[in-house]
Amino acid sequence: MKLLNSMMAGFVKVGQLTIIDADGKAHVHGPGGQPSATIRLTDKTLYRTLFLNPELRAGEAYMDGTLICEGGGIRDLLEVFAYNRDGLRKHPGQKVLKSWLKKIRRYHQRNVTSASRKNVQHHYDLSNDFYHLFLDEDLQYSCAYWPRKDMTLEQAQEAKKAHIAAKLNLKPGDRVLDIGCGWGGMVIYLAQNFDVNVVGVTLSDEQHALAVKRVQEAGLTDKVDIRLQDYRDVNGPFDAVVSVGMFEHVGIAHYLEYFSKIRDVLTDDGCALVHSIGRKGGPGTTGAWIRKYIFPGGYSPALSETFAEIEKSGLWVTDCEILRLHYAETLLEWDKRFQANRDKVIEMFDEKFARMWEFYLIVSEFSFRHGKHMNFQIQLSKDVNALPMARNYMNEAERALS
Repeated sequence: MKLLNSMMAGFVKVGQLTIIDADGKAHVHGPGGQPSATIRLTDKTLYRTLFLNPELRAGEAYMDGTLICEGGGIRDLLEVFAYNRDGLRKHPGQKVLKSWLKKIRRYHQRNVTSASRKNVQHHYDLSNDFYHLFLDEDLQYSCAYWPRKDMTLEQAQEAKKAHIAAKLNLKPGDRVLDIGCGWGGMVIYLAQNFDVNVVGVTLSDEQHALAVKRVQEAGLTDKVDIRLQDYRDVNGPFDAVVSVGMFEHVGIAHYLEYFSKIRDVLTDDGCALVHSIGRKGGPGTTGAWIRKYIFPGGYSPALSETFAEIEKSGLWVTDCEILRLHYAETLLEWDKRFQANRDKVIEMFDEKFARMWEFYLIVSEFSFRHGKHMNFQIQLSKDVNALPMARNYMNEAERALS
């Protein structure tokens, strides 16, 4: 425990973390107060592995039951981590590890066509029934929009769709491409509210099957085409391109390819809207646990590296909005619904899977609430004259939708 205790002494500067080792001895770290958590380690090999790679091994140990949260739950432990994460990452050993991971991050994000499909299926093909347990009724699996805190998740996701649609400057008869259309919620919304024709593409078999069914049930087969297809294989032209929660799966080595594809399929007077998780500050890496268990190949980019590739593509950035705490509120609602259905999750999968997903939902919430993550919406066009000079058209369209 000596090495682990030395790391924890520099880690916990806010609140308190008590670690009960495998022999039952308690080791208290931090000045006290809140946030506070107590954990029990039942495997002595954790002393070394947690010291070497705490962000990976803490999640794995919680999943396999060798790290037990005493008194409170995993939310308490992750809140202590959220308040003190900078102290952990400043530890000499962790700085070396992070520096090395940055050097090889392009390898982790090598999303060629075959790898992209495999990575998408790892996460999105778990089960449509599973996602119904914690998402809203429309299965919107991205940051909701909360202009009011008293909104339900369903209302906030409806507001998100309106907020994004208003930025597309759509006209009846327009042809729209949705890159990463998920279960079809956005394509159906656009077809119903704007009388446009929409092509939606996804690499998930489960999403594709349900999206096609939903389009048929909505009576929109003449207006909506859902394809099991890589966006790189789509041909234009399109008057608008929308991409919600997909850019995180592109990978830094493919950013120019992504924005160049948007440019190539977009009409001269059209526009695109990219909604993505981003990070405050400069380029970073995806956490080892998230990369291994949740989003292989995924990465939330810094604005600096995103804008650099947009510039190379020749596109105009015509608008950019930062949504700071909106995803924290979204994830909190997802976790509430997940916890209410936790027994059903265990029936579908097992206890280890349930622990993995609650760890993911909570650590993600805190990365937005206490960390450096946010969402951005970037509007793009090929021509400087493609959109009105003032943003009034967005506000008017959004009011009309609501």
